[in-house]
Amino acid sequence: MDEPTSSTTPSTTPDLTPVVAVPGQLAIPAAPSADRDRDDASSAGPRPEGAQILADLRAQIKRYVVMPSEEALTAVTLWIAATHLQRAWQHAPRLAIVAPEKRCGKSRLLDVVTETVRNPLITVNASPAAIFRSIDDEDPPALLVDEADTLFSTVKAAEKNEEVRGLINAGHQRNRPTLRVTGPEHKPTAFPTFAMAALAGIGDLPDTVMDRSVVIRMRRRAGGEKVAYFRTHRDTPALHAIRDRLSAWLQPLYQRALEMEPPMPVEDRAADTWEPLVVIADLAGGEWPALARTACRVMTDYEAGQDEEGGLRTRLLVGIRRAFAAENDPAVRGTKRLLEALNADKEAPWAEYGANGLTPRGLQLLLQPYGISSANRRFPDGTQAKGFARNQFLDTWARYCPEPTRAAEPAQPAAEPLPGTAA
Repeated sequence: MDEPTSSTTPSTTPDLTPVVAVPGQLAIPAAPSADRDRDDASSAGPRPEGAQILADLRAQIKRYVVMPSEEALTAVTLWIAATHLQRAWQHAPRLAIVAPEKRCGKSRLLDVVTETVRNPLITVNASPAAIFRSIDDEDPPALLVDEADTLFSTVKAAEKNEEVRGLINAGHQRNRPTLRVTGPEHKPTAFPTFAMAALAGIGDLPDTVMDRSVVIRMRRRAGGEKVAYFRTHRDTPALHAIRDRLSAWLQPLYQRALEMEPPMPVEDRAADTWEPLVVIADLAGGEWPALARTACRVMTDYEAGQDEEGGLRTRLLVGIRRAFAAENDPAVRGTKRLLEALNADKEAPWAEYGANGLTPRGLQLLLQPYGISSANRRFPDGTQAKGFARNQFLDTWARYCPEPTRAAEPAQPAAEPLPGTAA
């Protein structure tokens, strides 16, 4: 079990926030926080009940895990609360708690999550059949998976646990049951899969899981960062008290939550994933609507950047776009020169992509899912050779790696940093 450590999701908050340098990481702007909004709320009158419960939950999380990113802390707080209204959601967001190495606080955070969610179901060594037979459509559990990396870390493990991944992916959206033959008559029976899930592991989880997740990127606690040790017999009563307060507050709001369609700062699957958290924030009031939308925008933008640089095929598309741009965007580029440019990029994986780097065959296989292939091309000097036309990539670039644009402003103003915290 991990010792108490910290987590972070790098922040890219508004332009005028101070930049904080973190050793070994890129400098990032300081994250917004709740203090100014809390002060404003205090001067205006008592904080709404829901806002106070969320603030108390946030304080308990910070007691056991140092989370330099206020956005990550906001996200975990709202995700926990959202488990208490699962029957109101169309989508069940996953909480991916990932870290580059062990001893980064993943298990400690999962301990706090376990004691505060509604209807936790710890899935250690559980079979897919046992899991989906434990899911109740009327009151879904919160699935909790520690050491999730062991499920997908090798090709053999991934193949063995493909059914688990399918269950995790299908359960993100309502009305995606799994069929199983049951009883002596071998009758096909539909079992629900819809349930929120928190997964903790070393390294990123499969892309299909990460794409359905609110991602919390953990890191080791620095020497000066202190937290309380978690002791089950001593600490669970206080966490259970908050869990019960969450349930008492949110259960009567089911119909209201079911009908809400809040304005979102993101689109598509990211909006589906974050909507339950934003609804909880809007129900709570106070500073939470602003905090939720800031966290949603900042964390989604960060993961989009991770995908652009991390996904192999996406990296290839970005590299090809840069290669065309380096030649002033010619109408065509030869395959040979394109590969030379890709393999020469020392920050890209292509030079080590096989014994001879990325080859024409490897390039063809990577581009095949997009319907892009090389053909005989005529070049301005009159020669002919295998190559690609730039217009072959335009639609694919626009869909999978669009040029960065200025992020939309959050629907509500961001809050200021808590004293003594860093982004």
